[in-house]
Amino acid sequence: MKKFNFNKLKGYFPLLLTVLAFLICVTTFGDVGNQNRYNSGSGGENIGGDFDLGVLIGWLINLFIESPILGLIVVVIIILVYSIMKKKSKDPTYINESVNQQADTDVTMDYTSIVADEIHTIDPDFSSDKFIGFAREVFMKIQEAWTTKDWKPIRPFESETLFNQHKQQLDEYIRLGKTNVVEKIGIKHCSLHSFRQDGDKEVLIVWLNAVMRDYVIDDETKKVLESDPNRDWYMKYEMVFNRKAGLKTDPGKKGNTITNCPNCGAPTEITSSGQCAYCGSVITNGEHDWVLTDIHSRS
Repeated sequence: MKKFNFNKLKGYFPLLLTVLAFLICVTTFGDVGNQNRYNSGSGGENIGGDFDLGVLIGWLINLFIESPILGLIVVVIIILVYSIMKKKSKDPTYINESVNQQADTDVTMDYTSIVADEIHTIDPDFSSDKFIGFAREVFMKIQEAWTTKDWKPIRPFESETLFNQHKQQLDEYIRLGKTNVVEKIGIKHCSLHSFRQDGDKEVLIVWLNAVMRDYVIDDETKKVLESDPNRDWYMKYEMVFNRKAGLKTDPGKKGNTITNCPNCGAPTEITSSGQCAYCGSVITNGEHDWVLTDIHSRS
């Protein structure tokens, strides 16, 4: 039997290590989780961890020196595992399982009772349950309005500045003939996070976590231009609501939804400037009730 030439095998060590290092780098930095890039007031949660490449390479070098055959076997195993994981990382079913598992097990501190007690000292009739329901409703209306590219339904709930910002972003999609579809939304967590009095206004912050589909299509061809309509994203948001300092909750009101003008009592019909279409009173500036002034992703 011909004797195996270990010295000849050692000549391939640098190449093997180079290939291994490349594979590990690709595995570490590519397809590691939700990296939502779309301009829908949303951001994605990255799933991943730190990896010490130098330690692994050093260990493999020592392994090759002590046992070249074993070292080669380890490299082959790593390559096979990488190939399997790479294939799984492109499979929406596998991705969605990971995303939903993270969403279900993610721990978000809930300060609702503490914040509600603080608000009750100045507004005894404030209801945390009703407000959280209102925040959820606003969030869902925003996503629906974004997908239908009709921002009018959300006008009663947003400040003028935020409304104009969102409308400008939406108008750009309309100009480009694209639609950013946000669908299959599942709210996983919604709670009051903090409250403060800031000069002549009160600021209430809500934290909301949700899983959703988020992708861009061409309006004419319906072709998917960005992302995957079968892939879930795990999103974390911070919603900021303002109202005039000193306002009190109306105990007879079912919730925070604006259904009538607080000035003239007419059914809600709000212009793009946030004014009542009947009396001209501006009702989306926090003077009469809570209004959303900001929504952004959080880490």
